[in-house]
Amino acid sequence: MIEEAEWDRAVAVLRSAGEVVVGCHVDPDGDALGSLLGLAGALRRGGTRVWATWGAEDPKAPPIYGFLEGLETVVPPAEVPERPDVFVAVDCGDPSRLGTLAGHFAAAATTVNLDHHRSNPGFGTVNLVDPGAASSAELVYQLVRRMGATPDPAEATALYTGIVTDTGRFQYSSTSPTTLRVAADLREIGVDHERVATEIFESGSLAYLHVVGVVLSRARVEDGLVWSWLDTADLDAAGLSIDEAEGLIDAIRPVKESRFALLLKQRAEGGGYKGSLRSRGEVDVAQIAQALGGGGHRRAAGFTFDGAPDEAARAVLKLADG
Repeated sequence: MIEEAEWDRAVAVLRSAGEVVVGCHVDPDGDALGSLLGLAGALRRGGTRVWATWGAEDPKAPPIYGFLEGLETVVPPAEVPERPDVFVAVDCGDPSRLGTLAGHFAAAATTVNLDHHRSNPGFGTVNLVDPGAASSAELVYQLVRRMGATPDPAEATALYTGIVTDTGRFQYSSTSPTTLRVAADLREIGVDHERVATEIFESGSLAYLHVVGVVLSRARVEDGLVWSWLDTADLDAAGLSIDEAEGLIDAIRPVKESRFALLLKQRAEGGGYKGSLRSRGEVDVAQIAQALGGGGHRRAAGFTFDGAPDEAARAVLKLADG
């Protein structure tokens, strides 16, 4: 729960700011992108100069989010002021998740930390952190309304995308009555929920289905963990980019013999694997991810691992048993 005084501080900071940097975490998912575009758009319409970005040399959203309006306004970190007056970090459980923008955040005169990760230490001048919220987009919506504004249809679509992806289409336990009320408000503004669902969940290419087949063929269950992996060679063979390989963990997550799921995707740069964890409820995967240098939520988390897939699976199982 965020105290009213903290909401008031955030509103005062943003209302008085002439220029604001809004940054989300590296390798953005739907919630990060939706929160970024929703807040940046609302601030821009209110007359604020805004830099929307994340810590990649050439920030490009995963193709499944290409339908979102406002992506064309995202700028590379090189164009962001090194010492901004105000920097708003959205959906970042830790400042390191800002990547190359962490220094800009640290150098800002005022920082706002808007997030819903339980592991968030409260690293901003102003902290809008609520682990009880189902998504950061839900908090952005509340912030925009508290500023006396209403998202336009494009911003509402971005925020709805953040909510629908982070709640697993409203099926995760984090989905609250407030979540559903916010989603209803966004629908009334003009969100085409059918299009959002089609673009994100029902538009896989044949190449993507081939990669799903690879993941399924390697899947195994060990001590309640269903896990699989994907190498860059698999993507190359299918003609698929790593950015197009979102959501693969959903192919193995429903296995009823498992308590939780792990998908490892080989990183194109730097070696090692990016691990995604999902829980069916019993296992707190956030604790496992944090022990491996990552973070997330009780039922959805991630980490990076410098080693082979079977080594990563053993490390996860050891932490789960511990």
